Amino acid sequence: MSTPLVRPYARTGGRTRSSTAFAIETIVTTNERAEPDALTSTAEHRVISDLCRHPHSVAEVAARLRMPLGVVRVLLADMSDLSLINVHEQIGAAADGRPSMALMERVLVGLRRM
Repeated sequence: MSTPLVRPYARTGGRTRSSTAFAIETIVTTNERAEPDALTSTAEHRVISDLCRHPHSVAEVAARLRMPLGVVRVLLADMSDLSLINVHEQIGAAADGRPSMALMERVLVGLRRM
């Protein structure tokens, strides 16, 4: 038995861009103090809230839910606006959200050690 296909734009109300720019490595967790509201919380929000009880990156959320990254970014931005998740700032990021050169060098050194 196959499940019905829901187009990604249907999950985001037709939006393709989010109000918040999330890097793929941004870590998100469920805000335990926030009460999900049945009127503002969608099925996708509830699934993401359950998943993010433990820290996950934006890329991990997309992979685990088998959703396009852009869709997950829009959903996470909505959840952030509703205070349903905590967005953990990237350490070593420059003002424009890009990783600093020092962080990139540490990553490169770590990759070479593997």
